[in-house]
Amino acid sequence: MTIDVTAERVIPLPPEQVAEYAMDWRHDSEWTQGIRTAELTRQADAGGFGVGAEVTRTAYFLGRRIDYVLRVASYEFPRLLDMVSVAGPMPMHVTYSFDPHPAGTLARIRVRGGPGGLLRLTAPLMARQVRSNIGKDLRDLERRLTHRTG
Repeated sequence: MTIDVTAERVIPLPPEQVAEYAMDWRHDSEWTQGIRTAELTRQADAGGFGVGAEVTRTAYFLGRRIDYVLRVASYEFPRLLDMVSVAGPMPMHVTYSFDPHPAGTLARIRVRGGPGGLLRLTAPLMARQVRSNIGKDLRDLERRLTHRTG
């Protein structure tokens, strides 16, 4: 994979509260840069959202529409949500983690993936943009949660 970027932020709320909002696909477009829609298109084997569930997202990145499907590979509420792309323009692996911190929750997003072939030359630009976007995602997540509760 050509991109591997991580952003983290301490959010002054308990992990359960942060994860309840952030791990719910119905909120994706509210706090995640570029996502216009997110839809649960396959339930987990046990029903609902969990390992095996698939979320189809429509996003805009660098001015282009991107439609992709993420499958939940690991779901450990409230600590971890790990998803891999099963359909889309490029391989992608997205991990959200929420760990206890003395000031609340250490929220972390890691994105791995990126273009192949000749588009691999764009990886440095894409990595910078992804890093900027996931940093904004965490900032927006904190703002949404602290304004909802405060």
